[in-house]
Amino acid sequence: MVQLCTTVDAWCPGAQQYDLGRRCLEAILQQPGWTVRILTKNAAVVRDFDLLEQHRDRVLLALSLTAPVENEALARVIEPQASPISERMAAMRQAHELGLRVYGMLCPLLPGVAAGTEEIEQLVTFAKDCGVEEISAEAVNSRGPGLRDTAESLRTAGFEEAAQAVHRIRKRPEWSAYVAELLRNLQSSLRRHRLLKKLRYLLYSSRLLPADEQAIRRNDAGVVWL
Repeated sequence: MVQLCTTVDAWCPGAQQYDLGRRCLEAILQQPGWTVRILTKNAAVVRDFDLLEQHRDRVLLALSLTAPVENEALARVIEPQASPISERMAAMRQAHELGLRVYGMLCPLLPGVAAGTEEIEQLVTFAKDCGVEEISAEAVNSRGPGLRDTAESLRTAGFEEAAQAVHRIRKRPEWSAYVAELLRNLQSSLRRHRLLKKLRYLLYSSRLLPADEQAIRRNDAGVVWL
């Protein structure tokens, strides 16, 4: 299986200039027995649904959802080069209606943006309606300047409450607690929808506080320890 892409979005605006996503996809699918797992934040992938339909058994598609549609304005600030959440959802619905294989990618789920119970319930309900084969989810990585820059962007755009929520988890204790709570919220929602077996919660344990790690390990349904 080839993941397209984990580092650079093959359907991002720059890649679209060269039709990069389709060209990579064609090259991969020319190899007998190869399968591909597409992950993108750009609805431009719909232009290549004809190719996906030709190889529907060998392609699994997700458009990463980082907020419910009601928080689309927040997502625009955080992901200025990505398609709006509503367009990503429309692309997922279209793929499902065409009978393409789809999975859910809820990542990253930021506090103040998409980590609360109501936001997660909306995203899980949407994923269920799209008939996803699995639901991958992940807390935001706290390394590097990403959280600082995200909080600053949200504050500049006038979203002070969300900015503060993101800023708080820059500290290890708050980040660890957020990771544990996020998992509980996901498990609770997926359990209600009888989808818990589809959860793939990707988790590095290195920055978790011992108490939070122990609590998670006692109830780690759906956790993929990395």
